[in-house]
Amino acid sequence: MREIIFEVTEAPEGGYDARALGHSVFTQGDDWDDLKDMVRDAVLCHFDDRETPRVIRLLAKLFERRKSPEGGREA
Repeated sequence: MREIIFEVTEAPEGGYDARALGHSVFTQGDDWDDLKDMVRDAVLCHFDDRETPRVIRLLAKLFERRKSPEGGREA
């Protein structure tokens, strides 16, 4: 396999979640650097040496939370 792509989202409890597109690989990290290390480790654990992707891409889907006019939270 040449590459694997992870969709990255902000975790509700803080940090980040990463889920591989098209594969059953999921991991979390406390910050961006931790997430990169955790993704690399998850990929190495999931695939054997011959199937390990040469490229790992992180697709960040991050949203800024805004306050609604009523004072509550809005996504």
